[in-house]
Amino acid sequence: MKLLSCLVLISALLFTPVNAQQKRKTENVIFVMTDGLRWQEVFTGAEKALISTIAAKSMTDQEQITDQFWRETPEERRKELLPFFWNTIAKQGQIFGNRKNGSEGFVTNNLNFSYPGYSETLCGFVDPGINSNDKNPNPNVTVFEWLHRKPAFRGKIGAFAAWDAFPAIFNEDRAGFPVNAGWDLFTQVTGNANLDLVNRMKTETPRIWHNETFDAYTFHTALEFLKSKQPKVLYLSLGETDEWAHAGNYKDYLLAAHRVDQYLAQLWKTIQSLPQYKDKTTLIVATDHGRGEGPEWKNHGQKVPDSKYVWMAFLGPDTPALGERTKIPAVTQNQLAATMAAFLGENYVADVPEAGKPIGDVLKR
Repeated sequence: MKLLSCLVLISALLFTPVNAQQKRKTENVIFVMTDGLRWQEVFTGAEKALISTIAAKSMTDQEQITDQFWRETPEERRKELLPFFWNTIAKQGQIFGNRKNGSEGFVTNNLNFSYPGYSETLCGFVDPGINSNDKNPNPNVTVFEWLHRKPAFRGKIGAFAAWDAFPAIFNEDRAGFPVNAGWDLFTQVTGNANLDLVNRMKTETPRIWHNETFDAYTFHTALEFLKSKQPKVLYLSLGETDEWAHAGNYKDYLLAAHRVDQYLAQLWKTIQSLPQYKDKTTLIVATDHGRGEGPEWKNHGQKVPDSKYVWMAFLGPDTPALGERTKIPAVTQNQLAATMAAFLGENYVADVPEAGKPIGDVLKR
């Protein structure tokens, strides 16, 4: 009888649903996305066949990238490309999306491009009406806006993005929190020499893309906002991984991915240096869509089925250190909104039942 009671208790503990309103150590969330970074590079590093496509007046560029990122094993290559990802997140957090090891992540919007992907991520569900990258204000409320309506988060949220569509994606006028995107100057923090310099450089730098700025400007603007305003929720979207890929520039695609990793390391170091954030902050990292393989690595969308596959990573005081996940059920992009809210003790699905459910494995029960 005692054995039966123990078995019933163990079963109850194992299969108890995630309680999104459970008290957790996380008081802040920083959510970083990098546009269109393939799961292939995240999990296996630089691809030799694509390195050979790097165009240059001489072999210098190929030699540089080979020397910097090529190693004999996938494990070595990915650590060279993304050292913070694999030396810190993989040891202290969780990473999903290595299809070769039975861990899939994918979008559910079936379009596999940016605005639908960001909307799915930030709202937790697919709106069939969002089917282009046109800068139409999002009719749906994102989880960031949903949080901002709560007294505990009002005035404590900020969003920064390289792509100038994000004021529409967040519907900034309705959302009520700052959304700095593209080449727009950020003037909501005054007396900050670093921000003044970034703003000046934005006005003086030649533009490769009219609707997207360089990741460095976006990152350093967000970092200064973090240090000066210390928000409870910060969103950062970087875009060079997608832009260089569309251009077929594998060298700068890899270098952009490597810089994203460096930015994550700098963010995490900053977090651990500030009492507001130290040991009380969860970092979420993800992408909005994948890309094809071989010659299709430059492309994504409905005509490139493999571009539905994505990856995601979690690091923080409430995430068990299970590292790279293998042989587990798939995770989906529409789960990220509710997962983010759950870290903060908020039940998003209760108000938005069409949203994907939180990813239980990353939340301590």
